[in-house]
Amino acid sequence: MILVDTGPLVALFDPADRAHDRCVETLKTIKEPLATTYPVLTEAFHLLQPASVGALRLMDFVTDGGLQVLMIDNHGLTRAFELMVQYADARMDFADASLVSSAERHGVRTIFTIDRNDFATYRMKRGHRHVAFNVIGTAPTKTGG
Repeated sequence: MILVDTGPLVALFDPADRAHDRCVETLKTIKEPLATTYPVLTEAFHLLQPASVGALRLMDFVTDGGLQVLMIDNHGLTRAFELMVQYADARMDFADASLVSSAERHGVRTIFTIDRNDFATYRMKRGHRHVAFNVIGTAPTKTGG
């Protein structure tokens, strides 16, 4: 399973988005099932505008089984809140916290996002270790000066 952040959901279904082509190409390479959380989906629909073509396409993608939406129970919600406090300096929002919490619960390390900096900072807890995410869907990081 690969978890999907808000940015790719907006970019995939809004052809005017600057990351549209890159996200469409990334989606073509993904073989694993895709999943997200309700906070991410809510944020995506807010950014796409409720009655837009992009919102309608996202609705179809979800209802046609292209994207599973994961439930967050009380434990997951509490963990998301803990993460928001832990990463307060990085300004972690609720959608990102819900993804990290769900990643921990489901043992998923791969995130499809265009926010490389955020998910390069976040770590998922695995036992006593904190593990980095495998981030896909972002532009290559520039090196050098």
